[in-house]
Amino acid sequence: MLRTVTAPSLSFSSSSTCLIVSTQNKSYLIPHSLKLSSPLIGNINKSNSNRTVTCNYNPSRRLALFQLGAVIPQSQFLSGTLAPARSSEVADQNVLEWVKNDKRRMLHVVYSVGDLDKTIKFYTECLGMKLLRKRDIPEDRYSNAFLGYGPEDTNFTVELTYNYGVDKYDIGDGFGHFGIAVEDVSRTVDLVKAKGGKVTREPVPVKGGSTKIAFVEDPNGYKFELLERGLTPEPLCQVMLRVGDLDRSINFYKKSFGMELLRRRDNPEYKYMVALMGYGPEDKNAVLELTYNYGITEYNKGNGYTQIAIGTDDVYKSAEAVKQCGGKIIREPGPIPVINTKITACLDPDGWKSVFVDNVDFLKELE
Repeated sequence: MLRTVTAPSLSFSSSSTCLIVSTQNKSYLIPHSLKLSSPLIGNINKSNSNRTVTCNYNPSRRLALFQLGAVIPQSQFLSGTLAPARSSEVADQNVLEWVKNDKRRMLHVVYSVGDLDKTIKFYTECLGMKLLRKRDIPEDRYSNAFLGYGPEDTNFTVELTYNYGVDKYDIGDGFGHFGIAVEDVSRTVDLVKAKGGKVTREPVPVKGGSTKIAFVEDPNGYKFELLERGLTPEPLCQVMLRVGDLDRSINFYKKSFGMELLRRRDNPEYKYMVALMGYGPEDKNAVLELTYNYGITEYNKGNGYTQIAIGTDDVYKSAEAVKQCGGKIIREPGPIPVINTKITACLDPDGWKSVFVDNVDFLKELE
């Protein structure tokens, strides 16, 4: 359909580089370089008595030129051609801006174990955790237990899952370790040894510092890094995962998860790079430690480590942000049957799984 809009306030100057189109409140610039053969611009009548702009109007377009007396803002013109605004672009920007202000926190990390009672005993007696809750779901043939250093509504915790009849899992080489802050690494290592636990790296000073680190292994083969620190509100402080492209992962977690890049370091001597990301300072919050080993782009994730759960005020917007940033939604946002807690599950560019959980529903579930 061809539509002609009469614009009495339109002004044109042959010495100007642009056609100036004025409405009641604003003025806009149309470059003369815009070709008259443009699908949106028909012809310009420059008669002094009655200036009109003729355009080809297509009702299916998201933006129609001069529709209802409105015209295209100057920002919509790029290199002399029209760049129609897309409402989805505005929505995309709004969702990613919303992510920055969403109330998010790492809630718990989930993984499977072959002996639930033995694992609980190791975590409570050797690592000083508390058993927060335990439940058995016989109809689905599994049990789980939540352990940590404080209440679930304020602290990061572990969720151990035991599947009936499965006593061993492949941890793979993609999962790295969990981090625990302790006041005295050497004393904790001695306790682990006394309880029959496995120490994979004896206490050693941190490079360039006076504090120590060590590594121990739980009964299932999951590694824990012991970091010597003072008192902290979040002793369970790290989850380390290996990724194939560090810059890609940093960008993904910043934009779609709203995490901050807390610090980044390169260790060329040992051929790896690390980035720590989270929702606050690492001495007071649990963080995600992403590790890139030079030249390695893929890892075996095994079947033991499962996911990290993150609180959000809106699982629907969270899912949309993940999609926009190249992540994959593997469970569309919505309530879980029976308990009605709203969640959405996704994969990052490396295939690591995370679940967003509605903040209000999570607190109700704890009740």
